[in-house]
Amino acid sequence: MTDSSTAPKSNLAVSAMGDADVSAVVALWERCELTRPWNDPSADIARARGKASSDILVGRDGETIAATVMVGHDGHRGWVYYVAVDPDQHNRGHGRAIMAAAEDWLRERGIEKLQLLVRADNTRVQAFYETLDFEEQERIVYAKWLDGRPMTP
Repeated sequence: MTDSSTAPKSNLAVSAMGDADVSAVVALWERCELTRPWNDPSADIARARGKASSDILVGRDGETIAATVMVGHDGHRGWVYYVAVDPDQHNRGHGRAIMAAAEDWLRERGIEKLQLLVRADNTRVQAFYETLDFEEQERIVYAKWLDGRPMTP
């Protein structure tokens, strides 16, 4: 675990994403390799934004969107998706700042537990979450496409 007192302090200004931010957010997600052919990021944005149980937060460094997180809850557990930090702005504390904003968003809604999914081969991101005191839990994830298509990786 990393001592958070030695972690860089971010200067991000975090707020809910606006209509004018959609293309910049999608571009950041693509640059961070978060998008997949079977998930339309623009549709994901439209489904999540400004709802009682979900939103997308952006962290700005000046006028530039440097970090994002899609945050939501099912009334019991909070979830985050599309956690992104501009690769040119790594190691500035932006990941910690955007995750802290997501945690605050959930706390404000009375949600006590935050969960997230990380692909098994993404060891760098796994190490990041461990510095934020997340712990791996043994679970088996089941899924199916409701339109009948074959399962994706």
